[in-house]
Amino acid sequence: MQDLATPAIVDRATWERERADLLAREKAHTRAGDALAAARRRLPMTRMDAVTVVGAHGPVPLQQVFEGRRMLLVYHFMWKRGAPHDKQCPGCTHTQVALNEAVRAYLAARDVTYAVFSAGPWAELAAYRDFMGWTAPWYSTLDTGDALPAIRDGGDLRCYLRDGDEVYQTYETTQRGVEAMLPTLQLLDLTPYGRQETWEESPAGWPQPDQAGHWWWQNGRPIAQWTRTDAPVK
Repeated sequence: MQDLATPAIVDRATWERERADLLAREKAHTRAGDALAAARRRLPMTRMDAVTVVGAHGPVPLQQVFEGRRMLLVYHFMWKRGAPHDKQCPGCTHTQVALNEAVRAYLAARDVTYAVFSAGPWAELAAYRDFMGWTAPWYSTLDTGDALPAIRDGGDLRCYLRDGDEVYQTYETTQRGVEAMLPTLQLLDLTPYGRQETWEESPAGWPQPDQAGHWWWQNGRPIAQWTRTDAPVK
């Protein structure tokens, strides 16, 4: 293994003093996050036009995606139409790994349904979801036209509120805003070498590969796929 630079070695008293200083900053960061969440809850909302998506049981109106709950959390999964599983987005694949049935049960306990939208054909989306062993409801938005707000190719997270038969959009975020779905990154942030990304501000000698996010791939597949297959990539 290649020798790497390491943090400075200090006595226990010095470590505890510096840890206490950092803890004060961490608490301030948490309080700032609480203030942002409070502001988020006070955002106005905008009414959604009627829209139909395609799921496991065929076309359904957006209201039915809520599954009877008041709130809906939707991740927009990037999709490469006609591409094999190993060519699908490693970042979007990464976001879904932690969204298991237990996590969705906790969301449901707070009246929130979680679903995935993607602008790919339903049959392709279902095949990928089943290959990965995921159980979250997925829907194709391929034929919705301009009925949904314009998005990038994917990677967006949106929140909706249902009031009777009316649906309203309350929030959206993208890019690093979707890190709430990636506990891997929060855990790596606690380690001495962090995420090991090019953009991180780290001491000299810390490992930082040349390409951001490259480690989400391994031997030609998004890493999570290797938990489902040992077939080499053709």
